[in-house]
Amino acid sequence: MFANLTVFATAHALADHATRAESLIARNIANADTPGYRAQRLAAFETAYSGSPSSQRATRPGHMRADPIAATHVVDAGTEPSPNGNSVSLEDEMLASAAAQRDHQEALLVYRHALGLLRSALGRS
Repeated sequence: MFANLTVFATAHALADHATRAESLIARNIANADTPGYRAQRLAAFETAYSGSPSSQRATRPGHMRADPIAATHVVDAGTEPSPNGNSVSLEDEMLASAAAQRDHQEALLVYRHALGLLRSALGRS
């Protein structure tokens, strides 16, 4: 029932994006000593979600059902490489991990509040 509400879809998409970002960060950390490895980041959630079908009108059932995160792409982190060509900075990875965790917690908070509003509207506390 509530799967079609935009706020729930957006919260789910943000949580999914944060999960994918954490996976990429873990891969970067695992390759911190690999010569020539370039650190990668996931494109910002705002960029990935800007083409979401939620802002457009569907003309028939099943129209515009694309996953908003599917268009997300991996980009180079842009950090300076070390002499062996590796560009992973553990400090940057720690900061990126904290940001991904914050995004995930934000998604859960939005989901909880929207669910509370839905329950209140239905008269169930």
